[in-house]
Amino acid sequence: MDYEAHMYYSDQLESLLVEIVDFFEGTPKVPLNVIEGFPGVGVYGLYHSGDVKMYDGHPASRPMYVGKAVPRGWRQAREPDTDDPQLFIRLQEHSRSIEQAQNLQVQDFSCRFVIMVDAAADLIASVENALIRRYLTLWNTVIDGFGNHDPGSGRYDQAPSEWDIVHPGRPWVANLRDTPPDSSIVERKVRTHIAALLD
Repeated sequence: MDYEAHMYYSDQLESLLVEIVDFFEGTPKVPLNVIEGFPGVGVYGLYHSGDVKMYDGHPASRPMYVGKAVPRGWRQAREPDTDDPQLFIRLQEHSRSIEQAQNLQVQDFSCRFVIMVDAAADLIASVENALIRRYLTLWNTVIDGFGNHDPGSGRYDQAPSEWDIVHPGRPWVANLRDTPPDSSIVERKVRTHIAALLD
């Protein structure tokens, strides 16, 4: 079988992703706790400027977390609603998680975001991946679980995430029954990651 006959590569796609990432870097940072409602879907990054010992040395110019907000019905290939406020909703969800954490302050966070319009919305997942690769974002690549939601009744047999162990406070986490990860191991991974970023 000739596998090369099935391979697709596009220089244009690669350059387009670079263009969008560069556009992201040029967007203004907005304090996370003052964002007002707006329509749109797309990608975003969260930046931390607070004093949390575990994050000492983490460059303020790098987002801590990158995420995406896709249109409702995206998996069913429905026509996107231009008034769909999924990006704003996702940022609000993250704001609440940070507010609930006992050792974080929401006023220490800001965000950048890109509203992906029309056909560009089809690239949301690819742009998210490109941003994570560019920044090696801590809450995507080292600490797991920031974007988690309450799994709901009947699904509490899982363990708390690494993020919830080092940033306790989300009320639904108390319902999770499996063995939590070791916070000292998580913190060691964070220090190693930050040291590599600064190397």
